[in-house]
Amino acid sequence: METVVSGIRPTGNLHLGNYFGAVKNFVKMQDNNNCLFFIADYHSLTTHPTPTDLQGNVKQVLAEYLASGLDPEKSVIYIQSDLPEVAELTLLLNMNAYIGELERTASFKEKVRQNPDNVNAGLLTYPVLMAADIIIHRARKVPVGKDQEQHLEMTRKFAARFNRMYGAEYFPIPEPFNFGEELVKIPGLDGTGKMGKSSGNGIYLAEDPASIRKKVMRAVTDAGPVEKNSPVSEPISNLFTIMSVVSKPETLQYFKDAYSDCSIRYGDLKKQLAEDIITFVAPIRERILEISSDSEYLRKVVKMGKEKAHASASQTIKDVRELIGIRPF
Repeated sequence: METVVSGIRPTGNLHLGNYFGAVKNFVKMQDNNNCLFFIADYHSLTTHPTPTDLQGNVKQVLAEYLASGLDPEKSVIYIQSDLPEVAELTLLLNMNAYIGELERTASFKEKVRQNPDNVNAGLLTYPVLMAADIIIHRARKVPVGKDQEQHLEMTRKFAARFNRMYGAEYFPIPEPFNFGEELVKIPGLDGTGKMGKSSGNGIYLAEDPASIRKKVMRAVTDAGPVEKNSPVSEPISNLFTIMSVVSKPETLQYFKDAYSDCSIRYGDLKKQLAEDIITFVAPIRERILEISSDSEYLRKVVKMGKEKAHASASQTIKDVRELIGIRPF
């Protein structure tokens, strides 16, 4: 089986976009691949969370991973900072990563634009840490969204550069992995853009029914179609996209037809969408609450994941040190 690696930053609860854009595929992958899924707490430090928030967020994402179907008996589930080898490999890769290529990264330029007072070195070298996360396990497949494609390309570049510099085809060159299907991009409720943790436009897996109803009823719409078979506006198309993953096909078709013949009532659309989201997340939410309260089980999962991930990472560091020439006398 080929090795698959991916991770999610613990910067807040997982939402529908995380689930349909990543976690749902993670669950499918674990049956036929050697999967390692981690919680990227090192990555989250670029935004300076408080220690209490960081620890709480890590625990929450771990519970949500497990509640969504990730199985610690099938996959290696671990916390990034439990592997000091990741930090060491990041340092070693940094020696062969160049300022110019890091500054040209689209995500870095966007972060600089958004937060000019927090342009830290961690943001600049974010792609190097991501590369270390992946190649520390010599992964061949990486499930990535559209916004991470450039980072994966840099991972491929760093792996190939290491192989070339040290005359060994040691690191596999990882490939993007999505089962050959187009990735699902779940939009937010604000009329534009994707669902995001920091955008305030998402529905969370652990969210209670009352909150879901309130958010959906406040979702952005338009003035309504005035002619039959009018093109669907972006805000309504977004609601239809969310409905396509949580509702029955005939429900979605009913509201699409109503839009086409100008009989649609947005209040009815939102009420139906809210109830369908609640029905979908209910079993996951119940499982999240159950797992979150079982600290002993969470510690067991983390301990098992750490031991398994460490076995893979420590061998890589041993080999890399030998190739570079860091050897005992």
